Amino acid sequence: MLVIAATDSSGGAGLTRDVRVLTDLSVDALCAVTAVTAQSDSRVAAVYHIPPEVIRAQILAACEARRVGAIKIGMLGTRATVEAVVQSLPPSAAVPIVLDPVLVSSSGGVLLDAEGRAAMLERLFPRVTIVTPNVPEAAALLNEKPATGEDALIRQGQRLLALGPQVVLLKGGHSEGEEAVDLLVTGHGIVHRIVSARVRATSRGTGCALASAIAAGLASGAPMLAACQQAKRYVMDMLRGAR
Repeated sequence: MLVIAATDSSGGAGLTRDVRVLTDLSVDALCAVTAVTAQSDSRVAAVYHIPPEVIRAQILAACEARRVGAIKIGMLGTRATVEAVVQSLPPSAAVPIVLDPVLVSSSGGVLLDAEGRAAMLERLFPRVTIVTPNVPEAAALLNEKPATGEDALIRQGQRLLALGPQVVLLKGGHSEGEEAVDLLVTGHGIVHRIVSARVRATSRGTGCALASAIAAGLASGAPMLAACQQAKRYVMDMLRGAR
C-alpha cells in the first residue's frame, strides 16, 4: 500500500503513524514524502516542502516497485504538491484512494495553504474514492460554519460528495454526546451510521490512523462500509491504549 504524506518529527502523526498502523494490520507500506515537518505536541516549528518533481518521482517509483493495493493521501501543504500528486496517481478505477484532508495540525498550525485547498477541491476530490474530514474540516472545506446536529452534518457531507469523491466519511470525534458517530455519506442519499461508545481520551494522529486503516481494509478487498467499521474499531483501541 502506498502512503503519500509528510513526516512528523514527534512520531505522533504523519508517515510514522501511518506505517505503525499498517504494521499492526500486516500491510506492507510504500511511502512518498510530501513534506518534512518539525513538530511537537504543542506546535509546528518548521515545514520543508519536498519539490514537486521529487514527489512525482517517489510515487512513480513506488508504483513500479510492486503492486499497490490502495493509496492513502495525508498532508500535502501546497498547490504545487497537490498538482504533483494528481499528475502521478494511477487511473481512479485501478486502485482505491483514501484522502485525509489535512488542513491544520492538532496544535493549530496551518498545513495546507489556501491555494492548496482550492486545488484539493478542484483537482484531487474528483480522483479519490473516499474523503475523511472531521467536523471542523468539513466546514472549512465548504467555507461554512461547523455543522450542529446530524442532519446539518449530512447536508455538508452531501455537498462535499458533489465535489467528486465516491463517498465521504464524516468523523464524529469533535461532536458531542456519549456516542461517537461517524457518517458514511454515499450516492443516492444513502448514509450509514458507524457508532461506538465515546472514549474520553485524546491522541495525535487519529485522523492519520483512521485513513490508513480504511486504506488497508480496501487493499485487502473489504467493502467500503466494512473497511470503515474496522478502521473505527482500530482507532477506538488506539485511544484505549490497546494499540
